[in-house]
Amino acid sequence: MKFAICNETFGDWPLERAVAYAAQAGYAGWEVAPFMLTDDLYQFGQRQRVEYRRQVEAAGLDIIGLHWLLAKTKGFHLTSDDAEVRKRTASYLCELARLCRDLGGKVLVLGSPQQRNVAAGMTMERALDNACEILDAVVPTLCDTDTLLALEPLGPSEGNFLNTAEQARALADRIPHHSVGVHLDVKAMSSESIPIPQIIADTAPQLLHFHANDANLLGPGMGEIDFQPIFQALRDVNYQGWVSVEVFDYEPGVERIVTESIQYMRRFQDR
Repeated sequence: MKFAICNETFGDWPLERAVAYAAQAGYAGWEVAPFMLTDDLYQFGQRQRVEYRRQVEAAGLDIIGLHWLLAKTKGFHLTSDDAEVRKRTASYLCELARLCRDLGGKVLVLGSPQQRNVAAGMTMERALDNACEILDAVVPTLCDTDTLLALEPLGPSEGNFLNTAEQARALADRIPHHSVGVHLDVKAMSSESIPIPQIIADTAPQLLHFHANDANLLGPGMGEIDFQPIFQALRDVNYQGWVSVEVFDYEPGVERIVTESIQYMRRFQDR
């Protein structure tokens, strides 16, 4: 298994310092939240994309993809009943796929719960239909850019759409193309009644990407979740993708989060 870390972990660290520290700690991959790059994706041009990729790769890291795709944006929504909003959202996701390609990445993790929550009075079936319309429109660009879109289930404390891996799998099944699959996140899975190893086994045919963290919002090994059965389950399904550290509580400090997370995960890497 290959270990990566999300770029927002490093806050306002200069990029050169952040990627050097990640590489020294032992990570091989770098996952990008677009809002850390720019406030306006359409103004983040080719020269800037090439330079960002160059700096990351110069540190010995691969850019593996994007997450938080719609976070800190306005005017985009996955389940909106407004046709213009759906059209804009599909167009924006297509541009993110092109960004991912330009940076050398492969997978786009679609979480962003605030930009997909089901509006009051809307049926879940209508919300799913709206989401399908957008995803169908994005598939040709995913094919053109050789990228993958991974639907991320998130627990009910985050939002009201795709709260379980089963729901994410069902939505992915409605898109008749291998470029759309499922992403799993340990913190999110911890909110389900189904054991995490079973969720991994059930999702294996559609599993495109994986986030390691704890229910306490810290990194793997920094809470009560035992990762031994989780990593065993990933091995059992022959998962060949990245395991990327994504945390939400930065209080312990960047250095401790970055270092302790990978040291803990390495205990289970070859078992």
